[in-house]
Amino acid sequence: MAFLRHVGKHGDRKVAVVFREVPGEPHMTLVVYTELLNQNIHDPLVSTIESDIGQNSENLADALNRSYTKDGKIILQVLHAEGMLKKIQTELVVMTPQPGTQIKLSELNKILDEMKQGEEATKRLAEMDKSLGMQDAAQVARRMRGDNLPKQIKENKEPVQVNANDALGDVQLANSFRQQAARMESEAKGLMAEAQRLLNEANSLNPVVKATKKIKKKNAA
Repeated sequence: MAFLRHVGKHGDRKVAVVFREVPGEPHMTLVVYTELLNQNIHDPLVSTIESDIGQNSENLADALNRSYTKDGKIILQVLHAEGMLKKIQTELVVMTPQPGTQIKLSELNKILDEMKQGEEATKRLAEMDKSLGMQDAAQVARRMRGDNLPKQIKENKEPVQVNANDALGDVQLANSFRQQAARMESEAKGLMAEAQRLLNEANSLNPVVKATKKIKKKNAA
């Protein structure tokens, strides 16, 4: 069976994890109890989870914001408007990406956050597997991060309209998207700087460039 992100359990109830962490409340998560959804929402939501876009999204909400129910409504918008998003503690959610593979969402979030800052966290993943009594935490964390998945298909997002009393409002959603955009921008700047450094180094090793510099120095003298 294929590895599947964004799915887990809260007790005996199956859930789809829409936000791994609630903005401003990292110990909380937003989930949907999939067994309570009607077919108008359930089938498109499951298809979104299984799609390339869903599996490449850090948060399932990103994919649901561009996917539609059977009657043509944005899934994320419907979940908000009908009060189907539930905020619970990450400690109480166990991710089940494969049969026989489990890891608490609270632990997974810690590992993924540390991986964003560096790879030093991978050194303790094997020990975590033993202490939690769960299987292959390192592989779960890497695959939940998306290391083994194809590149995400770029698509424009449509705006989400939610009620003021919903679990997450427009401001919180916007903050989450801004944080993701800022992170992507920072990574892009780092890549551009590294590319320029490599170009400068390549130019310094070019025999023609070296000869030109020697001629200029000789003429200047």
